[in-house]
Amino acid sequence: MRVALGADHAGFELKNALKQVLDELGVTYDDLGTNAADSVDYPDYAQAVAKGIVDGRFDRGILVCGSGIGMSIAANKVHGIRAAVVTEAESARLSRAHNDANVIALGARLTSESQAAEIVRTFLKTEFQGGRHADRVAKIRVLENLR
Repeated sequence: MRVALGADHAGFELKNALKQVLDELGVTYDDLGTNAADSVDYPDYAQAVAKGIVDGRFDRGILVCGSGIGMSIAANKVHGIRAAVVTEAESARLSRAHNDANVIALGARLTSESQAAEIVRTFLKTEFQGGRHADRVAKIRVLENLR
């Protein structure tokens, strides 16, 4: 599995802390920035992660901003991305098992480092259940083509 990481200025510290979790899991990842507290625009990092997934360079993405909300909104504008704002491990599990989410968005101002670590572990270890859920994800793909 190959994971893309992205964060804005509010999320860069938590993003960096999550690298240790990925290392422990033996997951290959690329850090697409930012790497400083200087103010940046979160849509730029959401786009970089999302594009890497739809291009096939990455299997999953982890985005971090202050709340996770802006990152998820921006990432979900990219065709083929199913980004979920995740606040605890059960949401991470359900986002994968039922929705086949390929990106999670975390809020650094709302999620502790230990919570984020548990969320990431759960997100990366949970497989999509398919079955009736696959039909629902297919309907989401149809919605992506609406204008």
